[in-house]
Amino acid sequence: MPIGLAFTELLDYTDWERARWRERLRHTSPEILNASAGPHGDGRFAKVGEMMRHIFSAELRYAERLTGRPVSDTSAIPVDDAEALFDFGDRSRQELKSLIAAFPDSQWDTVNEMTLGPYYLAASTKKVISHVLLHEIRHWAQIATILRLSGVKVEPNDFLFCPVLGGEFRVTST
Repeated sequence: MPIGLAFTELLDYTDWERARWRERLRHTSPEILNASAGPHGDGRFAKVGEMMRHIFSAELRYAERLTGRPVSDTSAIPVDDAEALFDFGDRSRQELKSLIAAFPDSQWDTVNEMTLGPYYLAASTKKVISHVLLHEIRHWAQIATILRLSGVKVEPNDFLFCPVLGGEFRVTST
């Protein structure tokens, strides 16, 4: 089995999660993108919209790094426009899926050396792609928490409740 197939379920899950967030944010005040991540962040982003841009930027930039291209400057992507953010996310996802589909099976364990700002990273392609997908999942959970603390009702987005790999999840009583 080609290694790229191992990512199918996580790609499907994060696609499902993005679709749910996109739909949710279509029916929520655009101001929600300005909800604060709180005073104790790491300084990279302070608001939900900035965190969303970060999710999609990381995906795009790792795909670019792994294919030897220069990394994109994504600072012009507006953080106060959900549709623009998700359109950008569509582009970054296509880049990642294209990379996975075209990547030679023999090179998944090849170590890539990268500079990430002031940091040096040496990691296999398999590890980098795994990170990109887990990174997104982690940040959506943070966004859900921020919004809940801001008074927005957010339904569970757990993998167990999604349609990937089958099963069923539904409300049985209120």
